[in-house]
Amino acid sequence: MLWVAMAGPSGAGKDSLLAGARALLAGDARIHFARRSITRPADAGGEAHEHLPEAAFDAAGMALQWRAHGWRYGIRREEVRRAPVTVLSLSRTVLEEAARLAPLLVVEAWAPPEVLAARLAARGREDAAAIAARLRREAPLPPGLRVRRLANDGPLEEGAAALAALLRACAEGGFPP
Repeated sequence: MLWVAMAGPSGAGKDSLLAGARALLAGDARIHFARRSITRPADAGGEAHEHLPEAAFDAAGMALQWRAHGWRYGIRREEVRRAPVTVLSLSRTVLEEAARLAPLLVVEAWAPPEVLAARLAARGREDAAAIAARLRREAPLPPGLRVRRLANDGPLEEGAAALAALLRACAEGGFPP
């Protein structure tokens, strides 16, 4: 079992990269893309997630959970047991915990600050002050993790193909060199 965690700042394209790689890897039973549970309403935009009301969150059987941007996020235990390689979209705040629970490779999505700001503005979920606060909030990854940086400042197809190739390599032999 190997967990591959997608991390990176807001606007780096994590959800887009994951969706692109998921489409490229459709039918590969060795790789499972875990669905997150979030207290944010399902119709609020962004990823297709399971909406859980705050009152139901603690009893939902989470393998990992965290708070960010005023919402609760989690990955249910059954989501991390479906395939030899499980792909997770995680907060940096739980990466060390995830690495204690299973072998972990972190894929850090990256884009320049001006690209991040433009993408966040295009979402239309936050005003300029909230976007600026989000960009200031980002912190480096915790030390000691296995990390691969994935640039997502070009065509999305290239980034998704690179992520899919990395996930295939993981499914074929564990941690890539």
